[in-house]
Amino acid sequence: MAETKIVTQKLIAAIRRTNRIIALLVGLVLMGSVALIIAEILLREIGISLGGSEEISGYVMAGVASWGLSFALTELAHVRIDLIRLKLQERGKAFLDLLSIVALAGVASVVAIQCWPVLSKTIQRGSTANTPLETPLWIPQAIWFSGWLWFAVCSCALVVLTLILLMRRDLEQADTLVGARSELELEA
Repeated sequence: MAETKIVTQKLIAAIRRTNRIIALLVGLVLMGSVALIIAEILLREIGISLGGSEEISGYVMAGVASWGLSFALTELAHVRIDLIRLKLQERGKAFLDLLSIVALAGVASVVAIQCWPVLSKTIQRGSTANTPLETPLWIPQAIWFSGWLWFAVCSCALVVLTLILLMRRDLEQADTLVGARSELELEA
């Protein structure tokens, strides 16, 4: 039992650490995109254009959004309406938290599964962007798909870890893992 608890805590820590590293990398990519746009704006003032900054920043936004979801998940930053949850005892809160993470994992998994055919067709057809850059679309789509896939993996792992914690009746740790954070609790 104690060994399971240690393994669970190590897995939770590893997922959070990995998502923090991903968030830092995503932040750096986003800063690079901002620098590219600023350079484009400044260079246009003197009649020079890098070309493609709009296209590249669009790809960056899609990648940042899909990869950022898992970080928000492990930092409990996703929006949840907790009006009912606030009025419940610990077991009721744990049930709603489990329901919430299962629903989220289900949606993330469905989206990841539905992203694959998009990427697969792009690869099969050798599709490129209809722009001057002619970007092979499998590159941004693979980044986008892998972000959704990672989000699905993280959310499914949190479902399993939450179930383990709830079976051990460790409601406090389960709340720390997937519980909603109320604005009212943060002010107190």
